[in-house]
Amino acid sequence: MNNRVAWILAIAGLTGCVTLAQVERRLSVADYRDRMKGGWVGQIIGVAWGAPTEFKFNDAIIPEDKVPGWTPELINSAFGQDDLYVEMTFLRSLEEYGLDVSIRQAGIDFANSEYRLWCANEAGRNNLRRGIAPPDSSHPKFNSRANDIDYQIEADFAGLIAPGLPNAVIALGEKFGRLMNYGDGVYGGQFMGGMIAEAFFEQDLGKIVEAGLACIPAESQYAEMVRDLVRWHRENPGDWQKAWALCLQKYRKDPAYQKDNNGGIDVKINGAMILLGLLYGQGDMEKTVVISMRGGYDSDCNPSSAAGVLGTRAGFSKLPAHYTRELKREPAFSYTAYNVPALLDVCERLARQVVVRYGGRIERGPDGQDVFVIPRAAAKPGAYTPTWQAGPVAGSRFTDEEYAKIRFKPHPADVGGGDPTARVQGALDVLFPGWRTSPNGRDMEPGYRAEYLGRQHVVMTHPLDRETGVTLSRRVDVPAGGAALTVAVANHKGGDFLLLAKVDGSEVLRQKIEGKPNWQTFVIDLAPYAGKAVTVDLVNRPDGWSWEAAYWGGMEVK
Repeated sequence: MNNRVAWILAIAGLTGCVTLAQVERRLSVADYRDRMKGGWVGQIIGVAWGAPTEFKFNDAIIPEDKVPGWTPELINSAFGQDDLYVEMTFLRSLEEYGLDVSIRQAGIDFANSEYRLWCANEAGRNNLRRGIAPPDSSHPKFNSRANDIDYQIEADFAGLIAPGLPNAVIALGEKFGRLMNYGDGVYGGQFMGGMIAEAFFEQDLGKIVEAGLACIPAESQYAEMVRDLVRWHRENPGDWQKAWALCLQKYRKDPAYQKDNNGGIDVKINGAMILLGLLYGQGDMEKTVVISMRGGYDSDCNPSSAAGVLGTRAGFSKLPAHYTRELKREPAFSYTAYNVPALLDVCERLARQVVVRYGGRIERGPDGQDVFVIPRAAAKPGAYTPTWQAGPVAGSRFTDEEYAKIRFKPHPADVGGGDPTARVQGALDVLFPGWRTSPNGRDMEPGYRAEYLGRQHVVMTHPLDRETGVTLSRRVDVPAGGAALTVAVANHKGGDFLLLAKVDGSEVLRQKIEGKPNWQTFVIDLAPYAGKAVTVDLVNRPDGWSWEAAYWGGMEVK
């Protein structure tokens, strides 16, 4: 018995109110491994099942007849899902450099990842590749997507290697979550990791939620959302759609909860969908996944997160066979060094280290098998720093030696840091010289794109707000023989916008760009202005407010 436990028990002898079971918890390594496997497989079940619905329903409940059915073969469709392979990058950093891996090395490893990314992940990795080291890679000054869902969907690994150890989960979030997220974006991941860490020991889902909540600042909007969901469930225990409507009213329509919000990818509304599944699913995998999915928005990530908690709580061996029997062990998860056996092995090795690091120990049980002895400890959340009241930047840049290790350097058009207008102008200066941009909004990180819909080197713009479009302008000297402006433009998946073209203020083209994204080419005849110098404006005007970006693949005067 170590001195700390002996001291506690000595006090207990005086008070008669503390037992060894109250200060320590025991978990056989075999049971740990089964539950950890259940956590990974739960994530796989949720993302595979929900994948066909992703972002097809925003601010709308998915109708029952649009919910895909589960078939056992679906379990093997998730090896290429970013919900899984991104967090394995973090595991790899821990495996190669140990628990003390620096946030800067973690940033280098993330910068060198080869998979495609979106949202906060994309913005954070772009910053790292530009030489902006963490924690500034996620600072709102440089990252307009810091409240997005990303670390929430990647934090499962933290809980899975830290059974019953909330402060390990919090610390891992401060290291890996801050590569791409800030404020609620980090807290969502720490909440998820905290729930999973507790699910190794606790069956009561209410207590599991409480354990996750204890890992984040109580004054955060994310914590407020969790408390709201718990209350709404208590008030409407049989009506998840009533709770969903309350979520919509507060976390999508109330301006106080839209600060630095990136629409339906915001971490709070998606975290609410996870909780809907957990609180109303009654511990049943199908009910939990379907409710989290039907809530909409990121409707594969959310059921994946909810099912990860349930899988850990149950253990792989207790999951229904129709979810697990077809699971293949040999295929590698995309962009990783891990198949299923290798993933389980690395998590066990890291968990052994984490348990000891946080005051636990490994004993040999009566059956000769290893047992984790894990001390109970109150969670100690980090400081409350919302994106709209961000602290000072750290001024962190990679050294020349560090930057040399980053394999993917930005294109010359990928400049401008955290200012969306500067990013767009920098891309225009390289790709389409002579064009100038009006102010852009922060949503969707406007600027350079290496590729879009098969076209290389593209500029993306985004309207400044719901009423104000973004205008690309150029002064053109039209020769006496006339000229034409050829424009190639595309919309974002699930979005649309109104394309306007003006010559010296007179509208010459009005076209809604909508439907399945594809490159459309428009030719604007400048012959009526032969021999004159004119100003040409191309306007990306908002039409509604959902994925209003415009992609510009060509603007050429001939």
